[in-house]
Amino acid sequence: MSCIIRSMFVARRSAVLFAIIVFGTVGAQAQSPSEAPPGPAPTPLASPSERKPTLEHEFFKNILQDQRAIWLSPFHLKKDDARWLVPLGLSTAALISTDQRTAAEMGEFHDQLRLSHNVSYLGSAYGVGSVAAAFYLVGRAGHNARARETGLLGAEAFIDSSIVDSVLKVATQRRRPTDPRGPGDFFQHGSSFPSGHSAAAWSLATVVANEYHDHKEIQVASYALASAVSLSRFTGRNHFLSDVLVGSAMGYGIGRYVYHAHHDSSLDGDAVNEIRKSKRWPLIAPQYDRRARDYGVALAWSF
Repeated sequence: MSCIIRSMFVARRSAVLFAIIVFGTVGAQAQSPSEAPPGPAPTPLASPSERKPTLEHEFFKNILQDQRAIWLSPFHLKKDDARWLVPLGLSTAALISTDQRTAAEMGEFHDQLRLSHNVSYLGSAYGVGSVAAAFYLVGRAGHNARARETGLLGAEAFIDSSIVDSVLKVATQRRRPTDPRGPGDFFQHGSSFPSGHSAAAWSLATVVANEYHDHKEIQVASYALASAVSLSRFTGRNHFLSDVLVGSAMGYGIGRYVYHAHHDSSLDGDAVNEIRKSKRWPLIAPQYDRRARDYGVALAWSF
């Protein structure tokens, strides 16, 4: 129970630190020098009521909305959801039945445990929080709206996954692989199920991969790092394979939901991307002239 309380405290502390960063930068931009001479009043483009609230101002409100949607999601399942729910459920059940055997075969080696500990740090509150804060601060400083949104939504997804992880740990109370009292037992005052590090890493990685969907190298790197964190939680004997699987799937689902629920579609710039692509690859389009009764294809290549 102390581990659960500590994880909830770390998640709450990370949320407070990120809020200080967010509102600190917003407040700094809102302030104006007192000695600056007043200039001509600009023509208002839109009334305050018509302005769309920023993600900074909606941050905690969005988290509350996310939690409501997450916990009510089982009541809104569709038939198509069985395509991933059934395999996930069967895989989890199969892993739980073999968890103790696979954990025992892993063994304990000093180098293996040290490497796993170092890699799993990327999925800790400090690791995930630092990456999200870096995206946000770079985006604010460089006026990069995509990086700014990535940091905000990444932090939001991380906090969402931490809340869900803490609740599930309290509900399942599974003992960890190194617990001498009976590793793997549920409802025995443990904190193993699911893996919070895996959930945190995958929630942030999914937001980053979706934000930079037009950069395959970023997508591959994001999911590769999240996979490394998940694997390290097993090789470091912190969790069973079933803990890691459920935590990873949970983080992926939460990250995907947060992105699609709060992403600003105007940042995608599909038209600009198509123009840029046409400079590298030819643009082929059908062409038809009714008067001349001609038809064919048009080839355009800008260089």
